[in-house]
Amino acid sequence: MSCHTQTELDSNHEFIKTFINQTWIDRYNATVPEETLTLLWSLTVSIFSLGGLLGSLGSAYLIRKYGKRKSQQWNNLLAIGASLIVGCSKMAGSFEMILIGRFFYGINAGLGMNVCLQYLGEIAPKKLRGLINSSAPVYVTAGKLFGQIIGLREAMGTETMWPFLMSVCGLGALLQLITLPLFPDTPPNLLLVQQDKEGCIRAMKKLWGAGDHRADIADLLKEQSIRKNSKVLTFMELMRERSLRPQLCILIVMIIGMQMSGISAIYFYAFDVFRKAGITAEHIPYLAIGIGACEMVGTIFCSLFIDKCGRKMLLLSSLGAMGTSLALLTVTLSMQNLYVWVPTCSIVLIFCFILFFGIGPSGVIIVVSLEILSQEARASAFMIISSLNWTGLYIIGLIFPFMVKSFGQFCFLLFLGCILASWIFVFLFLPETKGKSITEITNDFSKIRCGQICCRGTKEASKPEDIRCTKF
Repeated sequence: MSCHTQTELDSNHEFIKTFINQTWIDRYNATVPEETLTLLWSLTVSIFSLGGLLGSLGSAYLIRKYGKRKSQQWNNLLAIGASLIVGCSKMAGSFEMILIGRFFYGINAGLGMNVCLQYLGEIAPKKLRGLINSSAPVYVTAGKLFGQIIGLREAMGTETMWPFLMSVCGLGALLQLITLPLFPDTPPNLLLVQQDKEGCIRAMKKLWGAGDHRADIADLLKEQSIRKNSKVLTFMELMRERSLRPQLCILIVMIIGMQMSGISAIYFYAFDVFRKAGITAEHIPYLAIGIGACEMVGTIFCSLFIDKCGRKMLLLSSLGAMGTSLALLTVTLSMQNLYVWVPTCSIVLIFCFILFFGIGPSGVIIVVSLEILSQEARASAFMIISSLNWTGLYIIGLIFPFMVKSFGQFCFLLFLGCILASWIFVFLFLPETKGKSITEITNDFSKIRCGQICCRGTKEASKPEDIRCTKF
């Protein structure tokens, strides 16, 4: 839940600014200068992303050293500590404690998302892999929606309750700290890294129920047989591993494409659209809840249908719908003052864009990331793509206001072009991973050469080490 404190921060921005000003008066007998207040607020907002980036960069090392379950377990101590620091900030009369707390919240979120996603990916049985792997975005959006709801002035969004609102994340972390020891380590980690076959079988029975899991063990051993070793790769080792370059390049392009799809910009621009549509400031938070609910519905839809529709089809369909929504939104924003009903159409298109984002990129890219990476590569690869994700969030948030000022609603045409480029890239290069083992997926990627399927005979094509990809 700590990864959604941005929602709670948005709900309390006026109270926090007032608190900073009052603290400044108590210390220096003068109101805080406007430039200083703006700087402190910007730091309060951005330091969460910086912490997330740091947590992402450290995730690979912690996973290699302690494993996924233990890393996630002790990571909760960061969230609990951050919760206590932020919760006591008003009592202590220190706005610096908010900065420190949000920084620790960011580290917790960056590390936790990496570890949690990989843990889910490795405990999921093949037939439910899409459903379980895509459940993470459902809970992410649910946490965001929960933060929006309790941030209302009818709940905890008040001048007296805001420190407690920003500390709510610690409750979820405490619950996870207590319950995680009850869960086993992941079967791939037990078998491939710790060489504990009996422990792997026990974990499979505990996670997937009693039954014959010899086929699952055979798939894992087959994965191990096509690799040089069973250890978790470091960043430099991953960069030198030629057989994993196609997967890594595709993931990087998809993550950049998701950031450049305009989702962060839409969230930023939505409030301006609401105001132009005549929505009063008192009612805008309720529309924000509607946006959060819309994204959560999209991720739920993705979870329910990803194993039926397939990853590639769902991603291509949603990207197409997002592009259409964005094109129509640009038109309606250009006609904003011509007809009274046009602003309402803009609001509907914003909701549609966010819904389709939840159905496609929000859930599918996470599933694909887990499925196309082998056990040894996941930790370092996730460190790379999550770092790109946090950096993209920071950069888009920084430059988008200037883009709006310079280009107005036509700035969305840039994002539309990025969506089109992402659609073409996914169509050409991403193989369908539904129902396939990691060995089968690796063989699919081994056939990629310069954007074409390389056929060198059925026997040669089945051996990744015999096929070199000059493009990647």
